[in-house]
Amino acid sequence: MSEHTWRGPLEQAQQHRGGGAAYAAVLTILTLAITGAVGLLIKQPWLFPSLGPTVMLFFESPKQPSSRPLNTIVGHLVGIAAGLACYTALGLTGQPSALVGGLTVPYVIAGALAVGVTTAVLSLLKMAHPPAGASTLIVALGILHTPAQLPSMVGAVLLITAAGWAFNRLLLGKQP
Repeated sequence: MSEHTWRGPLEQAQQHRGGGAAYAAVLTILTLAITGAVGLLIKQPWLFPSLGPTVMLFFESPKQPSSRPLNTIVGHLVGIAAGLACYTALGLTGQPSALVGGLTVPYVIAGALAVGVTTAVLSLLKMAHPPAGASTLIVALGILHTPAQLPSMVGAVLLITAAGWAFNRLLLGKQP
């Protein structure tokens, strides 16, 4: 058996519905708990909604292109940048978030435009990562947008990506 066809014992278990569900659930919990613990330690929002679907992709569909580490990192970076650009361009800086102050026309425009830009850029790059659309909205709607929160979002994405890649590599074996 060549090195490229070797499969870890957990990959065999993952082929069965129960084994795959247990694998995905346990590693999702572990990855998000680690990320949340870092957030608690540094008192920054290292646990936010778009990380959930990202981690689910890592462990439910590890062979899908949208689960690749590069797709994940580029996707969230593009989403955060697009969200911030639209948030700023529409003059929402200093305004309460859409969750606190209510959804307004500028927030609707910022959110829709930012997700459209994120979709276009990731499609052009052929680097789909759908959960990045949630990061886009989190920023465009002013939920996380401060100079301290944005690097925290990036740090959390890097941490879950590294953890997801490492867990899958360790437990599933070499991938083709």
